[in-house]
Amino acid sequence: MKIKCAIIDDEPSSQNILKHLIGDVDFLEIAGVCNDAVDAMTFLKETKVDLLFLDINMPNLSGISFYKMLNNPPLVIFTTAYSEYAIEGFDVNAIDYLLKPFSFERFLKAVQKVKNKLVLEKEFIIIKSNKKLYQLKVNDILFIEALGDYIKIYTKDKVLVSYKTLGNILSLLPANKYIQIHKSYIINQSKLDFVEGNQVTIGLKKIPIGQKFKINFLKRLNS
Repeated sequence: MKIKCAIIDDEPSSQNILKHLIGDVDFLEIAGVCNDAVDAMTFLKETKVDLLFLDINMPNLSGISFYKMLNNPPLVIFTTAYSEYAIEGFDVNAIDYLLKPFSFERFLKAVQKVKNKLVLEKEFIIIKSNKKLYQLKVNDILFIEALGDYIKIYTKDKVLVSYKTLGNILSLLPANKYIQIHKSYIINQSKLDFVEGNQVTIGLKKIPIGQKFKINFLKRLNS
């Protein structure tokens, strides 16, 4: 799992340090670098990220004030040279607070908290079906079938119909377990019984493999 990060800091030297540290951690990926809150606001409207490295003491608008303005904000690790901001940073549910200058070991401890939180969140997804919200354990999903503007999610003991597209649901699922094998089907690869010709079998269900998806699917099976 790659965690997409954005650096928001008005000091080029701090940006460069964070770029270097992020580059040394295999599960982190830089999605963008912003010099201030105004740049960041525009960037986040266009780009989805999982984590912000957000400097608190910036011109015009502080990092904490900026973060409070965001709707559905990403996770955040605040960075600053001023320890007096720490309590305020945690008041907005920051994952961690890095006091400059910080070591690689301290940085790694902070980002590991992020990784652990995101992995835990991926164990369940929330699905709306028949005017109810279901907390669905991700690994219970066998396969998903598209029905126009709706999808049918099959588990061992139930089928949920939800107003989503395959693309919507695929973005919520762990990429290392779930794969689209047909324009109308996503499967949980760990639930696969066998492949025969242009079909896969999961339990009693035979699911077609679309020609467009076949090469990628077979590569996944053989990797």
